Amino acid sequence: MVDKEILKYSIALQWLYRTRLRTEHQLLRQYGDAREAWKHIDELEMKEALERAEEELEFIDKHNISVYLYGTDEYPYRLNECPDAPTILYGKGNISINNQHFVSIVGTRRATDRGKEMTRQLVLDLAELVPDVTIVSGLAYGIDVAAHKAAIEAGLPTLIVLGHGLDRIYPHLHRPIAVQSLKNGGLLTEYVSQTEPFGPNFVARDRIIAGLADAVVVVESREKGGSLITSRMASDYDREIFAVPGRPSDPNSLGCNNLIREQNAQLINSAEDIVEAMQWRLMERKPQQTQLVDLMFQLSDVERTLLDKLHEQEDGMHINSIVMETGLDYSNVSATLMMMELNELVKSLPGGIYRALK
Repeated sequence: MVDKEILKYSIALQWLYRTRLRTEHQLLRQYGDAREAWKHIDELEMKEALERAEEELEFIDKHNISVYLYGTDEYPYRLNECPDAPTILYGKGNISINNQHFVSIVGTRRATDRGKEMTRQLVLDLAELVPDVTIVSGLAYGIDVAAHKAAIEAGLPTLIVLGHGLDRIYPHLHRPIAVQSLKNGGLLTEYVSQTEPFGPNFVARDRIIAGLADAVVVVESREKGGSLITSRMASDYDREIFAVPGRPSDPNSLGCNNLIREQNAQLINSAEDIVEAMQWRLMERKPQQTQLVDLMFQLSDVERTLLDKLHEQEDGMHINSIVMETGLDYSNVSATLMMMELNELVKSLPGGIYRALK
């Protein structure tokens, strides 16, 4: 169990040094833990940081968030090897953070049908060859979400690394995939709740996708793009990098072809190529029972109010109608509905409609 006081100061420290990760690491190394480090900080923002940490502790307790502190046994051992590892990670779902094999699959958001199908086939074949593999990606359009969908189809754990807090899902269209991942895998982020999905966050997020992996696979990539940033980070962490080749005339294959030509990635055409290169022992698939985590918890007053209101309309209600009829703040309703959806209490429908499930 994480010491609550140390966790509070860890969150405060993370928030205070959110753009100065190296300084945060130096303080933790110098003083041993966040509580001791806090005694040696002289900044005007300290009070605000502690208040923000108290808010986050309430969010963690309320929504059954798992917390992984850097330097503890629960923290992902692969990330411990990375000099810019997050000092705190927040998780939601049925996550086995240190499973035997982790493969990160990345690529362009503008994926072709060929790229999506190649991603699907790689994951399905990996499930047959190495059933204890976890698929990691970032839930973006294109290759990312194709990898998550394939992992769910194959019954593999899939880990979604977010570039924002756990009170939302971006892009919104992929919320159903995020919800499905909670049963066998889940969501992971270094960002506290209320963190917006800003562009720089996703670049920083990519280092987690790279650092968690034993192998990083780039399926389709343009000449420049986020997947190439992920592959460079993976190279810095001494991870194995693989790329799927494509036609020289295909813009979506330029990044992969360049990685292979410059010997920054190994060429692969199948899951067998990955398994052979990684020297993983082939295993026979054995039927396994997935232990589902009971996500039900004691409802707060706001959650009970929203659920009661939604039960009045079997076909669901628009979020604006919920706000008007309950008199609650829009941002509070939106964040609470998001967490209720992750806990399978409500379902989000197209057009901002929500329907009660329980």
